[in-house]
Amino acid sequence: MRSILSISSYRPCFLFLVIDSLLIITYAYKPLSDSFLRNISSGGSEFDPNHGTHLSPILIPRVAGTAGHTTVQHHFINFFSGELPRWRMEWYNSTTTTPMGVEVPIANLVFKREPPWTKQGQANWLTLAAHYDSKNFPEGFVGATDSAVPCAILLHVARSIDQYVTQMHDEMAELGEGGTVEMDMGVQILLLDGKEALDEKGPALYGSRALSKTWEMKTNPVGSKYPNALSQISIFVLLDVLGSINPIIPSYFLLTHWAYKNMARLEDRLRKIGLLETSPQSAFLPKSSEPIMESGIIGDYVPFMERGIPFIRLLPSPLPPTAYTIEDDGEHLDLPTVRDWAKIVTGFALEWLDMMEVWPE
Repeated sequence: MRSILSISSYRPCFLFLVIDSLLIITYAYKPLSDSFLRNISSGGSEFDPNHGTHLSPILIPRVAGTAGHTTVQHHFINFFSGELPRWRMEWYNSTTTTPMGVEVPIANLVFKREPPWTKQGQANWLTLAAHYDSKNFPEGFVGATDSAVPCAILLHVARSIDQYVTQMHDEMAELGEGGTVEMDMGVQILLLDGKEALDEKGPALYGSRALSKTWEMKTNPVGSKYPNALSQISIFVLLDVLGSINPIIPSYFLLTHWAYKNMARLEDRLRKIGLLETSPQSAFLPKSSEPIMESGIIGDYVPFMERGIPFIRLLPSPLPPTAYTIEDDGEHLDLPTVRDWAKIVTGFALEWLDMMEVWPE
């Protein structure tokens, strides 16, 4: 599966929007100060496999259509409704039929915050994603890295950035600002369903295919900057198979290599000022990494990539030895690595959303 999408393969209507928005965001991208970096939480006990408030409720078998699957959905909903009530929740329900004729319900959950002054079709979305369903084999598989930990990290990111998003929205609304790409940035978290196949080999991507198609068909009012909901995604960041020790993640996409390098620089700064727990021989995100042509592993980024959406995929290469096995459980996680990822992804989100604007220096 090719992981670099050439400029020539973009749909013409998306080409201008993608390049225009990315150029503006690239220009506006501001690294966080050292004092801001020191204020980013690692999550601590939130990621404890046995009792952590974010992770432990997800570390159960959660095959689509099962009771465990529903339990995890309720965990996400209760978290946002109880702790982050300003985030708007959207359900995207559908039914898919497997090649063996089995009907399976699919439920994608989307949680989003956008500037209060934006109208439909105005905001551009930093999109952070992970799938929450688990494989149905081997029996009892809980998928700690694939993708319970990524989901838990996204909960942490949402809570960590919420106060700054609120402050920025309040200050900009008071000043009557807004109306430009860099001022109309929103953030949405996609908890995708149906990634795993139930009666076939390889990923099925039922949820991501359904959601990307739905958003492509959801047109915005005439005169909107973005023609449909899908085109409002400024970048799609997919967290996948995270939580094992010593991950190395290359850059998979030429168009967003600049954003990958910014995340790599962020990791490097966090390490240099002693804010990360791990001391790997190689950085998680090597600054010298050039985009690679093949990943060999299909993921939920594919339906979005096929529709011209720029992406970053946080997938280790090579995969950890526990990947897709019964040993992908809480006991085999490296918790310092999990907490470091929580800081890196949170820091990237804050930088993308230009939160230095609200940090007191």
